[in-house]
Amino acid sequence: MELKRADEGEKGFEKVFAFLRDRLLAGSLKPGDRLISERDLAIQLGVSRPLVREALRALSMLGIVEIQERIGTVVTRPDVSVLNDFFTFALAQQADMPDDVMQARVAIECQGIRLACERAGIADFERLQTALAKIGQTIDEADAGGMADFEFHRTIVLASHSQTLAVLHNSMAGLLTHVHRNRRELVQAFPSMKTYLIDDHRRIFEGRRVTDVDYHLRACERFGQALSRESVDARVR
Repeated sequence: MELKRADEGEKGFEKVFAFLRDRLLAGSLKPGDRLISERDLAIQLGVSRPLVREALRALSMLGIVEIQERIGTVVTRPDVSVLNDFFTFALAQQADMPDDVMQARVAIECQGIRLACERAGIADFERLQTALAKIGQTIDEADAGGMADFEFHRTIVLASHSQTLAVLHNSMAGLLTHVHRNRRELVQAFPSMKTYLIDDHRRIFEGRRVTDVDYHLRACERFGQALSRESVDARVR
């Protein structure tokens, strides 16, 4: 009996989540819109009112809706930064985490370079040049240097002006900064790596400034090779 009740509750949650998801995707619900009452939603979905209330509370904790007294349940715009913690906890337990994260990063950042070559403006180039200079300034620092490396690559993704790529990249921020910091610690142990680290980032910057497609694709290939070296560095750590 308990298993049956739990199964019904799980399916009821799915119905409530699907109701909201499908309407957001269809555009019939937008941030700021108020949902129908719990009673009407329970009748429409064929589930109990307590289950609807519990599901809405769970959605509220995720930042998808806000339950307002005397007003009802209002659709909100979720804070996507919470994905950072989720991905960090979920992926940190994987034995091959550094390699896996690096491969995902290659896909996101190479596409970011592609789009940045087409969409980046003067302000984007200026921000990237500042980020590049910060890498050289922090070459002897593990913490500040790791953060400078991350900010350089994040600046590339932001220059793509793709909100989806920016969200995906930011969702891995905790893991990426950890890998960047480990790589900077390795640089301190092997000073000969400092030159290649700075030069690799400079080549990425120079590749972005060229709009020729063939040149850009070659720059992307070099970028992937550079990230592969970083993956090896992470495994050494």
